[in-house]
Amino acid sequence: QVQLVQSGGGLVQPGGSLRLSCDASGNITSIFYMGWYRQAPGKQRELVATITSSGSTNYADSVKGRFIISRDNAKNTVYLQMNTLKVEDTAVYYCHAVLRTSATPTYLAYWGQGTQVTVSS
Repeated sequence: QVQLVQSGGGLVQPGGSLRLSCDASGNITSIFYMGWYRQAPGKQRELVATITSSGSTNYADSVKGRFIISRDNAKNTVYLQMNTLKVEDTAVYYCHAVLRTSATPTYLAYWGQGTQVTVSS
C-alpha cells in the first residue's frame, strides 16, 4: 500500500522560511513525478511545484523565485523549501506523486495527508 507521509509546516512570520518533506513508500518501482499542491480556505487546490525523476521542475508563477522543489530519488522523498513567505501562502499543502508499484503496472496518482502552513505576524 502506497503512503505519502508529509512533515514540516507550521506557523511562520511573513518573510520567514519553512521546509516541507514527503516520503513515499510501498513497494515503489518507479516514480514519474512528485510535487506539491496547496489549498487555501474557500479556494480550489492549486499546483505549487513539481519535479520529474530526471529533475525537471515546474513552478506556479506565484512562488517562482521563492520556493525550491528538490528530490532524493534514492529515498523517494520530495522537499519544498519555502522562502520569503507571504500571508497569501497560507494554505494546506499536499504532496502528490505519480508512481508505479510492484502490484500496479500502470502509473497511478497518490496524495499525502496534507499539512498546514500559516504565514502570519
